[in-house]
Amino acid sequence: MINQFIYSIVFFFAFNLNAGGQKEIKTNVVNYKVHTFYYGWFGNPEFDGKYNNWNHQIIPHWIDTTWNNAGSFPGNDDIGANYYPALGAYSSNNPDIISKHMEWIKEAGIGVLAISWWGPNSFTDKSVLAYLNLAQHFGLKITFHVEPVYKSVEEFKKLLEYLVEKYSNHPALFKYHGKPMYYIYDSGKVKFHEWNKLLNANGELSIRNTKLDAVFIGHWERRLDGEFIIKSAFDGFYTYYASDGFMYGCITSNWPVLANFAKENDLLFIPCPGPGYIDTRIRPWNTRNTKDRNNGKYYEQMFMNAVKLNPDFISITSFNEWHEGTQIEPAVPKSISTFTYKDYGKETNPKFYIQKTRELINKMNQKE
Repeated sequence: MINQFIYSIVFFFAFNLNAGGQKEIKTNVVNYKVHTFYYGWFGNPEFDGKYNNWNHQIIPHWIDTTWNNAGSFPGNDDIGANYYPALGAYSSNNPDIISKHMEWIKEAGIGVLAISWWGPNSFTDKSVLAYLNLAQHFGLKITFHVEPVYKSVEEFKKLLEYLVEKYSNHPALFKYHGKPMYYIYDSGKVKFHEWNKLLNANGELSIRNTKLDAVFIGHWERRLDGEFIIKSAFDGFYTYYASDGFMYGCITSNWPVLANFAKENDLLFIPCPGPGYIDTRIRPWNTRNTKDRNNGKYYEQMFMNAVKLNPDFISITSFNEWHEGTQIEPAVPKSISTFTYKDYGKETNPKFYIQKTRELINKMNQKE
């Protein structure tokens, strides 16, 4: 059962907020301009019959065969991540876990969860209604981060039909100017002229001004993706990656150029700061993209680089992408016989990045 103690705490804060308590205004209000990418793909034997994603495979190098060390992690104490969650190898379908995550997200000041979604009847689709219901309870919103499970715009349209039929009327669904918003990861896998058929009001498969219409956010990765975004008829773009320097779009020194491009072309601009990056447990060959957290300084610099551009939204990468070490979810120090997990710094405060996010959002709110 959902933890009633958590509920009582939330209602207590809500009562005091309505009464105008200054302390609660500072610590319990969320900003719907701040989103975070959320991953509901974790499973364990207790809740799901087996581990899911905690037992991630080791990914071979795409060229250098000396790194083709096949295998996967067992799960439990030995997971495919460089940090270890304070909640252990949890199930994303456990209502108590979902509730705790919502509590932390609200505490951080984040208003919207962009949940990774892998299509109808996928593992990530199992508990969407639970996420929506709990988000409504905590005063949060849900949007979808659509993963590349489609091969054509025709298939993508069917995904939209499913999402609209199942979830579009839920009050916790995030909407912008009355329309749902979808982040489209790896949108470049489909050619721009195909997207244009669907997203242009005059396209032969157009969904504009229909019940499937929405705010579609393409993924800017490479230097020339701006032209792709326009020709595809997307409504805006996001950068996603938390490793500053990995791709053109996530290089923070390029963000002013992206912001100006968005303004000139009437597009939404969503930069994506993150607390750091490390994925060497699942990609042992990828040390060049590691970004040390530096006790929160990396996060603060990346976040404030986004804030100073006054973007339409900011989306944090991530709440709980443990495989790539971008999570702000609480982590704890832990050692096993074969590995010592990283922690959050000298004080090893599990909630350091929840509290840091609240601090950064407060600074953002003061600038607005």
